[in-house]
Amino acid sequence: MAKKSRGAKGSEADGGNRVIATNRKARHDYSILEVFEAGVALVGTEVKSLRQGHASLVDAFATVDDGEVWLRNMHIPEYHHGSWTNHEPRRNRKLLLHRSQIDTLVGKIKDGNLTLVPLSVYLSSGKVKVELALARGKLARDKRQDLARRDAEREITRALGRRAKGMD
Repeated sequence: MAKKSRGAKGSEADGGNRVIATNRKARHDYSILEVFEAGVALVGTEVKSLRQGHASLVDAFATVDDGEVWLRNMHIPEYHHGSWTNHEPRRNRKLLLHRSQIDTLVGKIKDGNLTLVPLSVYLSSGKVKVELALARGKLARDKRQDLARRDAEREITRALGRRAKGMD
């Protein structure tokens, strides 16, 4: 029988992912076309701060510069036990992707009106990963249509639930 390590928490010990931060507004503001998983080049105090569950993707976005993908504007607060070696909270961080993935991203971004949006940051087998989406911005009318569709689906499920219970 395998023994769990002392520092393991919840699903992370089982090989699952522990979500640190999500960009909840991204799915509202963008139509997600394709999703990628990327590693992140971090310094030690950033990893320690992330393990404590501190991060924000509110204004974060990704760019491709000179064949490299960079995550910009992601906020990782300073590690409170850190000393003079602490990191800058909003520095640019390099994303680690395969060359073929970067080439396809560059081609798709140049062809269409697309952008790279981080959806979530999580720990996977002890490594920090970012779920990155190739997305197209939604117009205001698209957002309204999505809300109306969601409300209609919710009303349908309520009506079916009432009918199944014999209330209707």
